[in-house]
Amino acid sequence: MHVPDGFIDAPISAATGVVAAGAIAVSLRGARRELGRERTAPLAGLVAAFIFAVQMLNFPVAAGTSGHLLGGALAAILVGPYTGVLCVSVVLLMQGILFADGGLTALGVNITDMAITTTVVAYAVFRGLVKVLPRGRRSITAASFVAALLSVPAAALVFTFLYALGGTTDVSLGKVATAMIGVHVLIGVGEAAITALTVGAVIAVRPDLVHGARGLEQRLKLRVDGELVDAPRPSEPVAARDTSRRKLWIGGLVASLVLAGFVSFYASSNPDGLEKVAADQGIDRQTKEHASADSPLADYGVRDVEDARLSGGLAGVIGVGVTVVAGTGVFWAVRRRRDTSQVA
Repeated sequence: MHVPDGFIDAPISAATGVVAAGAIAVSLRGARRELGRERTAPLAGLVAAFIFAVQMLNFPVAAGTSGHLLGGALAAILVGPYTGVLCVSVVLLMQGILFADGGLTALGVNITDMAITTTVVAYAVFRGLVKVLPRGRRSITAASFVAALLSVPAAALVFTFLYALGGTTDVSLGKVATAMIGVHVLIGVGEAAITALTVGAVIAVRPDLVHGARGLEQRLKLRVDGELVDAPRPSEPVAARDTSRRKLWIGGLVASLVLAGFVSFYASSNPDGLEKVAADQGIDRQTKEHASADSPLADYGVRDVEDARLSGGLAGVIGVGVTVVAGTGVFWAVRRRRDTSQVA
Protein backbone atom coordinates (compact mmCIF):
# COMPACT_ATOMS: atom_id res chain seq x y z
CA MET A 1 0.00 0.00 0.00
CA HIS A 2 2.95 2.30 -0.56
CA VAL A 3 1.52 5.53 -1.97
CA PRO A 4 3.73 7.05 -4.70
CA ASP A 5 4.24 10.74 -5.37
CA GLY A 6 1.38 12.30 -7.30
CA PHE A 7 -1.60 10.35 -5.92
CA ILE A 8 -2.33 12.97 -3.24
CA ASP A 9 -1.88 16.70 -3.82
CA ALA A 10 0.77 18.86 -2.12
CA PRO A 11 -1.40 20.49 0.60
CA ILE A 12 -2.73 17.19 1.94
CA SER A 13 0.69 15.54 1.61
CA ALA A 14 2.15 18.39 3.66
CA ALA A 15 -0.64 18.10 6.23
CA THR A 16 -0.06 14.38 6.65
CA GLY A 17 3.65 15.17 6.99
CA VAL A 18 2.80 17.36 9.98
CA VAL A 19 0.57 14.62 11.42
CA ALA A 20 3.32 12.05 10.92
CA ALA A 21 5.96 14.27 12.52
CA GLY A 22 3.71 14.88 15.52
CA ALA A 23 2.95 11.18 15.89
CA ILE A 24 6.63 10.30 15.71
CA ALA A 25 7.43 12.90 18.38
CA VAL A 26 4.76 11.44 20.65
CA SER A 27 5.96 7.92 19.86
CA LEU A 28 9.56 8.79 20.75
CA ARG A 29 8.39 9.87 24.17
CA GLY A 30 6.15 6.83 24.64
CA ALA A 31 8.81 4.44 23.37
CA ARG A 32 11.11 5.47 26.22
CA ARG A 33 8.74 3.73 28.62
CA GLU A 34 8.24 0.69 26.38
CA LEU A 35 11.97 0.22 25.80
CA GLY A 36 12.88 0.66 29.45
CA ARG A 37 11.79 -2.79 30.56
CA GLU A 38 14.18 -5.58 29.57
CA ARG A 39 16.64 -4.92 26.79
CA THR A 40 14.08 -4.45 24.07
CA ALA A 41 15.96 -2.01 21.83
CA PRO A 42 17.65 -4.82 19.83
CA LEU A 43 14.32 -6.67 19.61
CA ALA A 44 12.62 -3.53 18.28
CA GLY A 45 15.34 -3.16 15.63
CA LEU A 46 14.84 -6.80 14.71
CA VAL A 47 11.08 -6.30 14.40
CA ALA A 48 11.67 -3.46 11.94
CA ALA A 49 14.03 -5.64 9.89
CA PHE A 50 11.58 -8.55 9.95
CA ILE A 51 8.75 -6.31 8.73
CA PHE A 52 10.99 -5.09 5.91
CA ALA A 53 11.76 -8.68 4.92
CA VAL A 54 8.18 -9.91 5.03
CA GLN A 55 6.94 -6.90 3.06
CA MET A 56 9.00 -8.26 0.15
CA LEU A 57 6.83 -11.40 0.13
CA ASN A 58 3.77 -10.43 -1.88
CA PHE A 59 1.10 -13.13 -1.70
CA PRO A 60 -1.76 -13.59 -4.20
CA VAL A 61 -5.19 -12.52 -2.95
CA ALA A 62 -7.33 -12.33 -6.09
CA ALA A 63 -7.02 -12.58 -9.85
CA GLY A 64 -4.09 -10.38 -10.84
CA THR A 65 -3.72 -8.85 -7.37
CA SER A 66 -1.31 -9.47 -4.51
CA GLY A 67 -0.86 -8.20 -1.00
CA HIS A 68 1.92 -7.84 1.53
CA LEU A 69 2.30 -7.34 5.26
CA LEU A 70 1.81 -3.80 6.54
CA GLY A 71 3.26 -4.68 9.92
CA GLY A 72 1.63 -2.21 12.29
CA ALA A 73 -0.26 -4.87 14.24
CA LEU A 74 2.76 -7.14 14.51
CA ALA A 75 5.02 -4.35 15.74
CA ALA A 76 2.51 -2.97 18.24
CA ILE A 77 1.87 -6.37 19.84
CA LEU A 78 5.51 -7.41 19.99
CA VAL A 79 7.17 -4.19 21.17
CA GLY A 80 4.34 -1.77 22.02
CA PRO A 81 2.26 0.75 20.07
CA TYR A 82 4.65 3.72 20.37
CA THR A 83 7.67 1.66 19.43
CA GLY A 84 5.54 0.00 16.75
CA VAL A 85 4.88 3.32 15.04
CA LEU A 86 8.62 3.97 15.01
CA CYS A 87 9.39 0.47 13.66
CA VAL A 88 7.11 0.82 10.65
CA SER A 89 8.25 4.42 10.09
CA VAL A 90 11.89 3.28 9.94
CA VAL A 91 10.92 0.63 7.38
CA LEU A 92 9.04 3.16 5.24
CA LEU A 93 11.95 5.59 5.38
CA MET A 94 14.44 2.92 4.29
CA GLN A 95 12.14 1.77 1.49
CA GLY A 96 11.55 5.28 0.23
CA ILE A 97 15.16 6.43 0.24
CA LEU A 98 16.99 3.27 -0.82
CA PHE A 99 14.46 1.27 -2.83
CA ALA A 100 12.24 3.96 -4.41
CA ASP A 101 9.19 2.29 -2.84
CA GLY A 102 6.65 4.87 -1.68
CA GLY A 103 7.05 8.49 -2.67
CA LEU A 104 9.28 10.83 -0.68
CA THR A 105 6.78 13.70 -0.82
CA ALA A 106 4.17 11.09 0.10
CA LEU A 107 6.16 9.88 3.11
CA GLY A 108 3.76 11.62 5.48
CA VAL A 109 0.82 9.91 3.74
CA ASN A 110 2.47 6.51 4.05
CA ILE A 111 3.45 6.95 7.70
CA THR A 112 -0.04 8.19 8.55
CA ASP A 113 -1.66 5.31 6.69
CA MET A 114 0.69 2.35 7.18
CA ALA A 115 2.39 3.15 10.49
CA ILE A 116 -0.03 5.22 12.57
CA THR A 117 -3.41 3.88 11.43
CA THR A 118 -2.52 0.20 11.48
CA THR A 119 -0.74 0.42 14.82
CA VAL A 120 -3.42 2.42 16.61
CA VAL A 121 -6.34 0.39 15.26
CA ALA A 122 -4.65 -2.95 15.80
CA TYR A 123 -3.50 -2.24 19.33
CA ALA A 124 -6.88 -0.82 20.36
CA VAL A 125 -8.64 -3.95 19.05
CA PHE A 126 -6.01 -6.21 20.61
CA ARG A 127 -6.27 -4.65 24.06
CA GLY A 128 -10.05 -4.74 23.91
CA LEU A 129 -10.06 -8.44 23.06
CA VAL A 130 -7.53 -9.56 25.67
CA LYS A 131 -9.64 -7.92 28.35
CA VAL A 132 -12.65 -10.10 27.56
CA LEU A 133 -10.97 -13.33 26.41
CA PRO A 134 -9.68 -15.94 28.85
CA ARG A 135 -6.11 -15.23 29.88
CA GLY A 136 -3.60 -17.34 28.03
CA ARG A 137 -1.33 -17.66 25.03
CA ARG A 138 -4.10 -18.82 22.70
CA SER A 139 -6.13 -15.74 23.51
CA ILE A 140 -3.17 -13.48 22.71
CA THR A 141 -2.66 -15.24 19.40
CA ALA A 142 -6.36 -15.05 18.54
CA ALA A 143 -6.52 -11.36 19.49
CA SER A 144 -3.45 -10.76 17.31
CA PHE A 145 -5.21 -12.37 14.35
CA VAL A 146 -8.35 -10.23 14.67
CA ALA A 147 -6.43 -7.02 15.35
CA ALA A 148 -4.23 -7.48 12.28
CA LEU A 149 -7.23 -8.44 10.15
CA LEU A 150 -9.07 -5.21 10.95
CA SER A 151 -6.02 -2.95 10.68
CA VAL A 152 -5.62 -3.44 6.93
CA PRO A 153 -9.08 -2.32 5.74
CA ALA A 154 -8.78 0.51 8.28
CA ALA A 155 -5.66 1.68 6.43
CA ALA A 156 -7.54 1.36 3.12
CA LEU A 157 -10.33 3.51 4.57
CA VAL A 158 -7.85 6.19 5.67
CA PHE A 159 -6.28 6.25 2.21
CA THR A 160 -9.74 6.70 0.72
CA PHE A 161 -10.35 9.61 3.11
CA LEU A 162 -7.05 11.22 2.10
CA TYR A 163 -7.91 10.70 -1.55
CA ALA A 164 -11.27 12.40 -0.95
CA LEU A 165 -9.44 15.41 0.50
CA GLY A 166 -6.56 15.66 -1.95
CA GLY A 167 -6.82 13.15 -4.76
CA THR A 168 -5.23 14.38 -7.99
CA THR A 169 -7.75 12.67 -10.28
CA ASP A 170 -11.50 12.98 -10.64
CA VAL A 171 -12.35 9.30 -10.16
CA SER A 172 -15.53 8.65 -8.21
CA LEU A 173 -14.89 8.39 -4.48
CA GLY A 174 -17.40 5.56 -4.23
CA LYS A 175 -15.48 3.48 -6.75
CA VAL A 176 -12.19 4.08 -4.97
CA ALA A 177 -13.65 3.21 -1.56
CA THR A 178 -15.37 0.03 -2.78
CA ALA A 179 -12.29 -1.22 -4.61
CA MET A 180 -9.81 -0.32 -1.87
CA ILE A 181 -11.73 -1.74 1.06
CA GLY A 182 -12.82 -4.83 -0.85
CA VAL A 183 -9.34 -5.97 -1.86
CA HIS A 184 -7.75 -4.99 1.44
CA VAL A 185 -10.20 -7.11 3.42
CA LEU A 186 -8.67 -10.05 1.55
CA ILE A 187 -5.14 -8.79 2.16
CA GLY A 188 -6.05 -8.46 5.82
CA VAL A 189 -6.50 -12.23 6.03
CA GLY A 190 -2.88 -12.72 4.98
CA GLU A 191 -1.76 -10.00 7.38
CA ALA A 192 -3.67 -11.68 10.20
CA ALA A 193 -2.16 -15.11 9.50
CA ILE A 194 1.42 -13.78 9.38
CA THR A 195 0.91 -11.71 12.53
CA ALA A 196 -0.69 -14.50 14.56
CA LEU A 197 1.93 -17.06 13.52
CA THR A 198 4.80 -14.72 14.38
CA VAL A 199 3.35 -13.61 17.72
CA GLY A 200 2.58 -17.23 18.60
CA ALA A 201 6.13 -18.30 17.75
CA VAL A 202 7.72 -15.60 19.92
CA ILE A 203 5.34 -16.31 22.81
CA ALA A 204 6.30 -19.99 22.66
CA VAL A 205 9.97 -19.06 23.16
CA ARG A 206 10.00 -15.89 25.26
CA PRO A 207 6.51 -14.71 26.26
CA ASP A 208 8.04 -12.14 28.62
CA LEU A 209 9.45 -10.26 25.61
CA VAL A 210 6.03 -9.84 23.95
CA HIS A 211 4.68 -6.43 24.97
CA GLY A 212 1.07 -7.48 24.47
CA ALA A 213 1.50 -10.51 26.72
CA ARG A 214 2.85 -8.67 29.75
CA GLY A 215 0.65 -8.85 32.80
CA LEU A 216 -1.62 -11.48 31.27
CA GLU A 217 -0.07 -14.55 32.89
CA GLN A 218 -2.07 -16.22 35.63
CA ARG A 219 -0.06 -16.27 38.86
CA LEU A 220 -0.08 -19.44 40.91
CA LYS A 221 -2.00 -18.86 44.15
CA LEU A 222 -1.08 -20.18 47.57
CA ARG A 223 -3.32 -20.17 50.65
CA VAL A 224 -1.52 -18.58 53.59
CA ASP A 225 -3.37 -18.13 56.90
CA GLY A 226 -6.65 -18.59 55.09
CA GLU A 227 -5.89 -16.00 52.38
CA LEU A 228 -4.89 -16.50 48.73
CA VAL A 229 -1.62 -14.85 47.82
CA ASP A 230 0.55 -14.89 44.69
CA ALA A 231 3.19 -17.57 44.73
CA PRO A 232 6.74 -16.31 44.12
CA ARG A 233 7.88 -16.56 40.53
CA PRO A 234 10.69 -19.02 39.87
CA SER A 235 13.89 -17.08 39.37
CA GLU A 236 15.90 -17.47 36.17
CA PRO A 237 19.61 -16.66 36.09
CA VAL A 238 20.41 -13.41 34.32
CA ALA A 239 22.91 -15.20 32.10
CA ALA A 240 20.25 -17.67 30.98
CA ARG A 241 17.83 -14.86 30.12
CA ASP A 242 20.50 -13.04 28.13
CA THR A 243 21.42 -16.22 26.25
CA SER A 244 17.78 -16.93 25.44
CA ARG A 245 17.24 -13.37 24.26
CA ARG A 246 20.37 -13.52 22.13
CA LYS A 247 19.26 -16.78 20.52
CA LEU A 248 15.87 -15.27 19.72
CA TRP A 249 17.51 -12.22 18.14
CA ILE A 250 19.93 -14.29 16.05
CA GLY A 251 17.16 -16.65 14.95
CA GLY A 252 14.95 -13.73 13.96
CA LEU A 253 17.72 -12.05 12.01
CA VAL A 254 18.57 -15.27 10.16
CA ALA A 255 14.89 -15.77 9.31
CA SER A 256 14.67 -12.18 8.02
CA LEU A 257 17.76 -12.63 5.85
CA VAL A 258 16.46 -15.90 4.41
CA LEU A 259 13.04 -14.41 3.67
CA ALA A 260 14.44 -11.28 2.02
CA GLY A 261 17.43 -12.90 0.34
CA PHE A 262 15.90 -16.14 -0.92
CA VAL A 263 12.17 -16.61 -0.38
CA SER A 264 11.36 -13.17 -1.84
CA PHE A 265 12.30 -14.45 -5.30
CA TYR A 266 9.17 -16.61 -5.23
CA ALA A 267 6.82 -13.79 -4.17
CA SER A 268 3.88 -12.91 -6.39
CA SER A 269 4.77 -10.51 -9.19
CA ASN A 270 1.21 -9.18 -9.43
CA PRO A 271 0.61 -5.57 -8.38
CA ASP A 272 -0.44 -5.08 -4.77
CA GLY A 273 -3.88 -3.90 -3.75
CA LEU A 274 -3.29 -0.17 -4.10
CA GLU A 275 -1.40 -0.53 -7.40
CA LYS A 276 -4.17 -2.70 -8.84
CA VAL A 277 -6.94 -0.36 -7.74
CA ALA A 278 -4.99 2.66 -9.00
CA ALA A 279 -4.50 1.09 -12.43
CA ASP A 280 -8.08 -0.17 -12.72
CA GLN A 281 -9.73 3.04 -11.53
CA GLY A 282 -7.29 5.49 -13.12
CA ILE A 283 -6.13 7.25 -9.98
CA ASP A 284 -2.49 6.79 -11.01
CA ARG A 285 -2.62 9.22 -13.94
CA GLN A 286 -0.71 11.91 -12.03
CA THR A 287 1.98 9.60 -10.66
CA LYS A 288 5.40 11.27 -10.63
CA GLU A 289 8.79 9.68 -11.04
CA HIS A 290 10.33 8.74 -7.71
CA ALA A 291 13.08 11.05 -6.48
CA SER A 292 15.20 7.97 -5.72
CA ALA A 293 14.52 6.26 -9.04
CA ASP A 294 18.24 6.28 -9.82
CA SER A 295 19.16 4.62 -6.52
CA PRO A 296 21.44 1.59 -7.00
CA LEU A 297 18.82 -0.45 -5.09
CA ALA A 298 15.70 0.94 -6.79
CA ASP A 299 12.89 -1.58 -7.31
CA TYR A 300 14.58 -4.05 -4.93
CA GLY A 301 17.43 -4.97 -7.22
CA VAL A 302 21.14 -4.21 -7.26
CA ARG A 303 22.20 -2.15 -10.25
CA ASP A 304 24.56 -3.87 -12.72
CA VAL A 305 23.83 -7.33 -11.30
CA GLU A 306 22.31 -9.12 -14.29
CA ASP A 307 20.99 -12.25 -12.58
CA ALA A 308 17.51 -11.38 -11.31
CA ARG A 309 17.57 -13.88 -8.46
CA LEU A 310 20.97 -12.69 -7.22
CA SER A 311 20.09 -9.02 -7.71
CA GLY A 312 16.85 -9.26 -5.72
CA GLY A 313 18.42 -11.42 -3.04
CA LEU A 314 21.33 -9.04 -2.50
CA ALA A 315 18.96 -6.08 -2.33
CA GLY A 316 16.87 -7.89 0.26
CA VAL A 317 19.87 -8.77 2.40
CA ILE A 318 21.18 -5.20 2.20
CA GLY A 319 17.74 -3.87 3.13
CA VAL A 320 17.48 -6.14 6.18
CA GLY A 321 20.98 -5.17 7.29
CA VAL A 322 20.44 -1.44 6.89
CA THR A 323 17.04 -1.57 8.59
CA VAL A 324 18.20 -3.57 11.61
CA VAL A 325 21.18 -1.23 12.10
CA ALA A 326 19.13 1.94 11.65
CA GLY A 327 16.25 0.67 13.78
CA THR A 328 18.43 -0.61 16.60
CA GLY A 329 20.38 2.66 16.58
CA VAL A 330 17.20 4.70 16.90
CA PHE A 331 15.85 2.55 19.72
CA TRP A 332 19.12 2.47 21.63
CA ALA A 333 19.25 6.27 21.41
CA VAL A 334 15.68 6.51 22.72
CA ARG A 335 16.43 4.14 25.57
CA ARG A 336 19.68 5.89 26.52
CA ARG A 337 17.87 9.21 26.60
CA ARG A 338 15.37 7.66 29.01
CA ASP A 339 18.17 6.37 31.24
CA THR A 340 19.91 9.76 31.16
CA SER A 341 16.71 11.62 32.08
CA GLN A 342 16.12 9.26 35.01
CA VAL A 343 19.63 9.82 36.33
CA ALA A 344 19.26 13.58 35.99
